[in-house]
Amino acid sequence: MIPAIDGLASFGPATVAACLIAGYLIVGEPVAGAVLHRRFEAGLGRDPNARIWLYQRLLVLEWGLVLLVAGVVLLAPSVGWSELGLRLPEDRPNIAAVIVAGLVLVFLVVSTRAVRVSVRRGVDTTAVAAAAPPSVTALVPRSPVERRWFGLVAVTAGICEELLYRGFLLSVLLAVVPDISDIALVALGGMVFGLAHFYQGITGIITTSVLGAVLAFLYVGTGTVLVPMLVHAAIDLRILWVPVSVLPREGQA
Repeated sequence: MIPAIDGLASFGPATVAACLIAGYLIVGEPVAGAVLHRRFEAGLGRDPNARIWLYQRLLVLEWGLVLLVAGVVLLAPSVGWSELGLRLPEDRPNIAAVIVAGLVLVFLVVSTRAVRVSVRRGVDTTAVAAAAPPSVTALVPRSPVERRWFGLVAVTAGICEELLYRGFLLSVLLAVVPDISDIALVALGGMVFGLAHFYQGITGIITTSVLGAVLAFLYVGTGTVLVPMLVHAAIDLRILWVPVSVLPREGQA
């Protein structure tokens, strides 16, 4: 279960700040993400450092939001990090959540390894990358420098996005609607996470909504945000295993 907080009033003087941050995650992030990605795509092809430019801004944005949440925690004496999911798993976590987490990690390793083996054997795997939205393939690093920056972004996404969208946002939703069911909480968490990826188009929204729901289920089932953090970081880091040769050339995405 998600660690409970004693209603929205528990935030005390931080109530307005908490609601503003939650409102930004729900409404503002889709707009900000679309604007940022549009600027990135406009510079892609002209600026060789366009991806690094985007990676750096994503790092600042996500850690900046976490700092704002830290401010809320400091202003709310009855709300600590454990109420936002930063604690060890429950003594008896939902076995289904544990199984799902294991299956996701196994799938990531097996599927990515299959692509690498196919590339080594000379099999045409360009269709794999072509199946992804162009806005997604454009984000994938090409050069060694880009890969190092992307590694930081992947780890940051695992930590910050899980703390923001699972630990913080779901706790706020639970405080506003204490009687909300776990299923509804998981579904809402997935939808909000999907909308945050508005720049990826309808396919990306649906895909990330499902992913967000899975990550929310892992949080609800284990009572700790550390589990979805690990899974989320692994999902993003697997991109570094994908050979650059399967990606479309610049300008063809």
